[in-house]
Amino acid sequence: MIFETGLFEIIFILIFFIVIGMFIYTIFNGINTWYTNNHSPRLTVKATVVSKRTQTDFHHQNMNNTSTFSSSTYYYVTFEVSSGDRIEFCVKGKEYGMLVEGDKGNLTFQGTRYLGFERGGYYA
Repeated sequence: MIFETGLFEIIFILIFFIVIGMFIYTIFNGINTWYTNNHSPRLTVKATVVSKRTQTDFHHQNMNNTSTFSSSTYYYVTFEVSSGDRIEFCVKGKEYGMLVEGDKGNLTFQGTRYLGFERGGYYA
């Protein structure tokens, strides 16, 4: 019986530290991305919108015998720059709705952060 209790405590502590470690990793990863983006040059390049996609996550929660449902939608746009490279950015819903596959113009971004797209420009 003592062995089983000790084993449970070890597993509990191990899982606790794994969860805390994942939480800390996520925080530091977010801070690192933010820092890297802020120290990246702000670039404006010729680009074409080549594809668009959405990702919808559904959430269900039971609390006090009440169910609540919610969803989150993320919008992604892929641009092809003049070198032939493709870059995908997460954009706001309004930007997503305004962009059409085949649009050509100037893409402005900083690291992995989308800053805007202006139709025409160099491609006019």
